[in-house]
Amino acid sequence: MKKFIKKILWTTDFSDEAQEALVYADKIARTFKAEILALHVVPDFSPAMYDTAAVIRGELVRRINALKNEAGKRLENIKKTRNLSFKTLIKEGNSAKKIVETAEEEKADLIVIGKRGMSAIEKLFIGSVANQVLHHSPCPVLLTKKGMKHHLKKILVPTDFSDQEDIERDYAWRLAKGLDADLVFLHVLELHDHEFPPRVLDEIFDSVMKKLKSRKKKEKEDIRIKEDVTRAVNAAVGIVDYAETHKIDMIVISTCTQSKLERFFLGSTTEKVISYAHIPIFAIPPASCSD
Repeated sequence: MKKFIKKILWTTDFSDEAQEALVYADKIARTFKAEILALHVVPDFSPAMYDTAAVIRGELVRRINALKNEAGKRLENIKKTRNLSFKTLIKEGNSAKKIVETAEEEKADLIVIGKRGMSAIEKLFIGSVANQVLHHSPCPVLLTKKGMKHHLKKILVPTDFSDQEDIERDYAWRLAKGLDADLVFLHVLELHDHEFPPRVLDEIFDSVMKKLKSRKKKEKEDIRIKEDVTRAVNAAVGIVDYAETHKIDMIVISTCTQSKLERFFLGSTTEKVISYAHIPIFAIPPASCSD
């Protein structure tokens, strides 16, 4: 289990959300005896701004260096006040791009990032840094949100019976094993606005439940597992509602089965869940689906 997560990249902009994310990064690091890398990205100026007089270029460079020095001091202060140990990395440029590049360079096993509340436009066009990272990350991304309880004792794994779902199940089992958490495997019946007689609904539910229970069991017997079925207008709504109703602490979900076209125009189920859920999301990006 110690080899499951060896290196965690915690990204921070020093917001409250980032500080909350550090709590989870530390919890997982302690559980799996992993190393934490703390990354702060200083926004760079437009290249066009450097194409000016030497005195202006010099001022821009001094400003960037001052921001880097200040970030380094703030990270050192976090180390001391929280009694933590982590390696500090300070870079400049586009935040999402630098986070992904750093994860690749450092061979990170997990990126932990605080998710801010997104605007309606961001939810529609997937414009947040967190979602950009998820699209290109070489490893899973744990997205957290301010105001959570920091418990990780009940993990939800949505399942659609696809060929890739074993990847989610494997990640979820390893997390549950290390954290001593319960697993809940959920299938959402997307009935949209269609109405069915109660007898037909009962038969559909029974059929899906049998399918859930008949799958090959890769999990060990010492993991507490529950299978469940719910109905909803769409999968994302069903997952989020179920998580809130059943006091789930974390959702493990991937983007492996979504096409690029669907992710661009509609937003994948994962991205919708990330947008609306109020608990941590352990998201598995396409790059991790071939592992």
